[in-house]
Amino acid sequence: MDELTQELGMATWRKSTYSGSDGGNCVEIADLSGGRRGVRDSKNPTGPVLVFTPGEWDAFIAGVKGGEFG
Repeated sequence: MDELTQELGMATWRKSTYSGSDGGNCVEIADLSGGRRGVRDSKNPTGPVLVFTPGEWDAFIAGVKGGEFG
């Protein structure tokens, strides 16, 4: 098992405040080493994870706030 896989398995995941309480559209985020962020679907915790570098995360957040994904 590589280091990233181990880190993701031990990470503390938190649900996005934008996720609904009804179980739909749930996103979880974890702080990782080196300022990276992991993002996953809470309904599929063993599924794929997107890993963002600090710069990618900042650009993603700016895009969300700017309405690029709506």
